[in-house]
Amino acid sequence: MNVAGFIFLLSLHLGVFQIGYGRNASTRPAVVNIGAMFNFDSIIGRVAKIAIDEALKDVNSNSSILKGTKLSVTLQDTNCNGFLGMVEALRYMATDVVAIIGPQCSVVAPIISHVASELRFPLLSFAATDPTLSSLQFPFFVRTAQSDLYQMTAVADIIDHYGWKEVIAIFIDDDWGRNGVSALNDKLAERRCKISYKVGIQPDSSVTQGAIMDILVKVALMQSRIVVLHLNQIVGFKVFSVANHLGMMGNGYVWIATDWLSLVLDSESPLPSETMDKIQGVLTLRQHTPDSDRKRAFFARWNRITGGSPQLNAYGLYAYDTVWLLANSLDAFFNQGGVISFSNDSRISSMAGSALHLEAMSIFDDGVLLLKNILLSDFVGLTGPLKFNSDRSLILPAYDIINVLGTGIRQIGYWSNYSGLSTVSPETLYTRPQNRSSANQKLYSVIWPGETLSKPRGWVFPNNGKLLRIGVPNRVSYKEFVSQIRGTDMFKGFCIDVFTAAVNLLPYAVPYKFISFGDGRKNPSYTELVNKITAGEFDAVVGDIAIVTNRTRIVDFTQPYVSSGLVIVARLEKERSGAWAFLQPFSRRMWIVTGSFFLIVGIVVWILEHRINDEFRGPPKQQVITILWFSFSTMFFAHRENTMSTLGRLVLLVWLFVVLIINSSYTASLTSILTVEHLSSPIKGIQSLAATNEPIGYQEGSFAERYLSEELNISRSRLVSLGSPEAYALALKRGPGNGGVAAVVDERPYVELFLSSQCTFKVVGQEFTKSGWGFAFPRDSPLAIDMSTAILALAENGDLQRIHDKWLMQSTCSLESTEIETNQLNLSSFWGLFLICGIACIIALLIYFLQILQQLPPAPESASITGQDSSHSRRLRRFLSLMDEKEEQSRSGQKRRKVDNERDDEFGS
Repeated sequence: MNVAGFIFLLSLHLGVFQIGYGRNASTRPAVVNIGAMFNFDSIIGRVAKIAIDEALKDVNSNSSILKGTKLSVTLQDTNCNGFLGMVEALRYMATDVVAIIGPQCSVVAPIISHVASELRFPLLSFAATDPTLSSLQFPFFVRTAQSDLYQMTAVADIIDHYGWKEVIAIFIDDDWGRNGVSALNDKLAERRCKISYKVGIQPDSSVTQGAIMDILVKVALMQSRIVVLHLNQIVGFKVFSVANHLGMMGNGYVWIATDWLSLVLDSESPLPSETMDKIQGVLTLRQHTPDSDRKRAFFARWNRITGGSPQLNAYGLYAYDTVWLLANSLDAFFNQGGVISFSNDSRISSMAGSALHLEAMSIFDDGVLLLKNILLSDFVGLTGPLKFNSDRSLILPAYDIINVLGTGIRQIGYWSNYSGLSTVSPETLYTRPQNRSSANQKLYSVIWPGETLSKPRGWVFPNNGKLLRIGVPNRVSYKEFVSQIRGTDMFKGFCIDVFTAAVNLLPYAVPYKFISFGDGRKNPSYTELVNKITAGEFDAVVGDIAIVTNRTRIVDFTQPYVSSGLVIVARLEKERSGAWAFLQPFSRRMWIVTGSFFLIVGIVVWILEHRINDEFRGPPKQQVITILWFSFSTMFFAHRENTMSTLGRLVLLVWLFVVLIINSSYTASLTSILTVEHLSSPIKGIQSLAATNEPIGYQEGSFAERYLSEELNISRSRLVSLGSPEAYALALKRGPGNGGVAAVVDERPYVELFLSSQCTFKVVGQEFTKSGWGFAFPRDSPLAIDMSTAILALAENGDLQRIHDKWLMQSTCSLESTEIETNQLNLSSFWGLFLICGIACIIALLIYFLQILQQLPPAPESASITGQDSSHSRRLRRFLSLMDEKEEQSRSGQKRRKVDNERDDEFGS
């Protein structure tokens, strides 16, 4: 409703204001008038009235705040009525009121905020917590307490902390209640939780217990056992009374009340014992205010003033701080030259003289400046730091989490927007780096309804007589996995036995019924079957359901009970050995490396034996022939040259060991190739299959078609749907040239069952996807978790294997491997031997070269005259010459050179 409409409806209440308003005040007036609007007869109102009076005394007695200016507050009782609130707001604007403290109720705040925005006076509410009261829609509305947005975030974090996924929300059916639950739903959705059922209760106190009982009976028939109450105290205690009567305050239930319950517990404690008995184990929240000396002193002062009745609560502290917030803002307002002045609205002045007398209302000229100073406030009050962030909410929102226990309450932790759930006070955490990790979210133990410490599961099967609708594929092939018993609604098979065995292990009964999916003439589409869960037609799907990516996006699967993956089945033909069969035992790289090492070892042995062994000396041509002959004759251990050096014998010993291993392996592999019957296929794996243009078979209804076409980009024209194992065998036997297929791609469990009776086909290549079979449930279904635990128990106690053996162990083929492996020997099997031989050669050569270098004569002193380069070249030539000389000649030459050097020295001297 727009402002003009409100004004028209309320004009009759403004007739007393006959005089226009256009007076100005001095820069520092003697008195500044403010208004306060709240429900005097409510728990919040009774405390707020006293708190505002005490704050007013403190402000006016403190000369450093307003410097001689006094605050005067005019109180009005709105009784949480939007119409009366509107009237009082308009009355205030006929006086020199610059701001209003209030309203208390969220349902009144939007109406008054429209007036405040038009007439430019700030509205400071210490109790209107509706999260939809935004600064964009209501620019002059300022909330001086915490928004319910943060309270609902705290509730969502508690629910997520305990692992619950679904909650039931009961709320007051007004703007405050609906908007609060909407915020809760948004925060739960961020944590992959949801409100499964929500119901509103009329906000007035006339709601009957019969109406509440009807609501709670419906709640008791729901699956979730987590109930969030966003109510007022009158309706809230009626709900607890009826819930206690229905036995809903016992084991298995979780009740979370918003801060309305803590407000009552703080303000009217101790409650009667019969009331406390009805709320045992309930969790509730309270706006957190940090402990301080000022706060403790104010509590002591409060008790002296009131005698303990009413008791001080968090909203009383916020009301007290709101007065101080306004006083500090007015002081800054005056320091900046602000003036309290009012002017008539030209839109209303045109109506002067009419019976409505609207000209009595005026606009606060410097209201924008005062609002700016309010939003820039930064001081510490009884409730902690009072400072606003960019969206005009108080910084550092936090809540105490309380467990109702016995005759009182017990605090089990804190929630803060900074660090989430914690057993440490938020003030301590503010000094540490922010940490919202799940491992850091902690609360103390809770005494739940029913006086138990065990965390409730949070859900049960709804006791509404409905059976769990389970979709089952009506297969026409591979009926060992799942099949419908003819003429009945019952199913049998491996998958069905696993499901029933897992259900029997659950600690609760699961009423269910199987519903057939498929026409019985061909295998149904499993993707369509899974989609039926999201469409709400099935509550679960049981069968040979592959866990693949696109399905996990829409449903939750249990722990896989069968390992699976796509494999290739092809027809094998006898492999005939050709003229070059003797080359098959080694791979090409193995042949190259082996031949290279024959030459390397021959050269190394020649170097080591050349100086001392006449069999390795002679003309260059003869020496090359000797190297080649010696190298390759070692293959047959037929070398006739004797090695004389120790190093040569060491190298030869290592090499002959390598040759022995290679010869033995070659002989064994060649014997197998020539004597054992081998089956082969031109298809070696998925890459070679995809590279051809031949047709490929797949099982009808399987996800293999989508995988081959979308993931591997194989044309759909090449894909052939096959409906049974017999169709597999026929298509493979015909081959691609006769209307058949080159290979069939299917999941391993089907292939293993197919190959148990078809011995002429084998799996080629490796499994190229990894997945499994599981049972499908809706997203975040708690039953999926319990079923996964049951499947793991079946695997651990051996029942899963026994069920497998009962249905799937029926092979008539030999137990030979179903996978084709190459008979070629690769370098990877022998690189260790070649490495040892290479190291032996290198070590022998290094030792040999060091020995030669020791035999080189030192360079004569006259060599420095001819230059450094010529000296190096002479030493190199001498080194090579020494290597080529026979060892006896080398020794005699060394003696002659020694005598010549001595004669040269004597002649020089």
